[in-house]
Amino acid sequence: MHFSEGSANVSATTSSVSKLSPVVLSILRIVTGLLFVEHGTVKLLDFPASGHGSTALFSLMGLAGVLELFGGALVTMGLYTRIAAFILSGEMAFAYFMAHFPHSFFPIVNKGEAAILFCFAFLYFAVAGGGSLSLDAKRGKA
Repeated sequence: MHFSEGSANVSATTSSVSKLSPVVLSILRIVTGLLFVEHGTVKLLDFPASGHGSTALFSLMGLAGVLELFGGALVTMGLYTRIAAFILSGEMAFAYFMAHFPHSFFPIVNKGEAAILFCFAFLYFAVAGGGSLSLDAKRGKA
């Protein structure tokens, strides 16, 4: 086997894997959206039961719950993905600096890892769109 034959195999494998990219993007979007919906249902409906009760709708946490429930649902369905994800990315940046950063510079200490991950995942969806398995793709707006 020559070096060029090995390069061809790597190229073919990379090409095959690349074709999965839009599908994997959609799977990541769906899972992220569902996790975010759960944050909203905990805040607004106390489901699943958190032991804290539901949040007042007309409060900062209530607004966060509404964004998480409805924005997360839009992201999950891949409907208006870019704008919903952009708004949710901003919400998570705001949440991080309001609720986590004042406790410590380090995310592992201030328990802000999830907020950071959500922020950047949503920022990615705002740029990349919803992927091939989205309502946006069906509408021709992916």
